[in-house]
Amino acid sequence: MKPNPEAPRWLNLFHFASPLQFYPLAGKLLPFFATLATLLAIAGLWLGFALAPADAQQGEGYRIIFLHVPTSWMAMFIYIVMAFWSVMHLILRTRLSAMMAQALAPTGALMAFLSLVTGALWGKPMWGTYWVWDARLTSMLLLFFLYLGFIALTRSIDEPDRADKAGSVLAIVGVFNVPVIYFSVKWWNTLHQGASISIEKGSTMATTMLIAMLLMSFAAWMYSIATALSRVRTLILLREGHTRWVQELIAQGAK
Repeated sequence: MKPNPEAPRWLNLFHFASPLQFYPLAGKLLPFFATLATLLAIAGLWLGFALAPADAQQGEGYRIIFLHVPTSWMAMFIYIVMAFWSVMHLILRTRLSAMMAQALAPTGALMAFLSLVTGALWGKPMWGTYWVWDARLTSMLLLFFLYLGFIALTRSIDEPDRADKAGSVLAIVGVFNVPVIYFSVKWWNTLHQGASISIEKGSTMATTMLIAMLLMSFAAWMYSIATALSRVRTLILLREGHTRWVQELIAQGAK
């Protein structure tokens, strides 16, 4: 499928597949997503920690879920997006696709780490222990290691093309762990509680709690986009440093 030369550039996705064209676009989008993430996080934290009522069973300790659930969701979602970009790289051989996957990995690792830490903080008062080898906890820990493995693998190979291909294969193979995390509470008898929000049953949470949860989830989403855009701009400069447009950009910044 060839791009339509008569279509506006902002509608032509192939136009932005080039690092040259995507770099300035990412720079324009970055402040928007960073600002949105900040505003949503402030509103979500205020609503969740100041206005939302205490839980009837868990008391005040349940409030950790306003951090735990969004980071858990994003840890899984980011890895799926990484796998998507990895497939695009292997099929279309676009350099930007591999760079997008590598730009997302550190944020995904952070989200997985925060999910594990906040889950442990929630588990101590609720279960009496920080950690159990529960199916969901174990598969989330595996996801965290997959992120670390992806980062280590892509950075340990000096040749960019080989690093991109190896990272893409690992991302695609590892994505099969994501449905294990999501469905683990249904497939096995685990300590981890079921979802408070589902398509079939709706939400069992109070309205204030639900809104706070959604605000924090969107904040985590916007933050992930902002950090990925910032990191991919750095990767583009590193990977495309031999090109004339990057050299000119560096020269302009040095003046």
